[in-house]
Amino acid sequence: MMTWSSRKVTVLLACGTLITVALTGCDYWPPALQAQIEQLRTEGQTAAADKALLQNQLNAANRAKEELQARVEDLTRVNKEKSGMIANLERGLAAERERVAKMTKSNPAKVKPKPAPALKPLPKLAPKVVPKTAPKKKPGQTHSKHVM
Repeated sequence: MMTWSSRKVTVLLACGTLITVALTGCDYWPPALQAQIEQLRTEGQTAAADKALLQNQLNAANRAKEELQARVEDLTRVNKEKSGMIANLERGLAAERERVAKMTKSNPAKVKPKPAPALKPLPKLAPKVVPKTAPKKKPGQTHSKHVM
């Protein structure tokens, strides 16, 4: 039988061997497992490429969105400016109408509104009629029709 010290040595040796094998790992991979690993690597690379493509598309869409937002802001600003100009012109027109109305009420004899110039209709172009001339007679012909 084994003595107590030889048992300790055997157990320590077995533990050391197990620890060594556990730390170094196993170099044998079954072929089916290797195929699955390669398939997963390929799918991972494909997914990474798709992610990069989608990221580029997202960046392009964000740039386009920012450009369109800037354009909308510019158009909104121009619209406000034009609305202000229209309002000013309408106020000026209303003031002028009031002034003209006051002038015509206070001085009806002095101020006569000019009539708007009437538009003359365009003259109709008559088609040129060219009178038909009688055929020229040859010398010695007396009648245009000969009876036989």
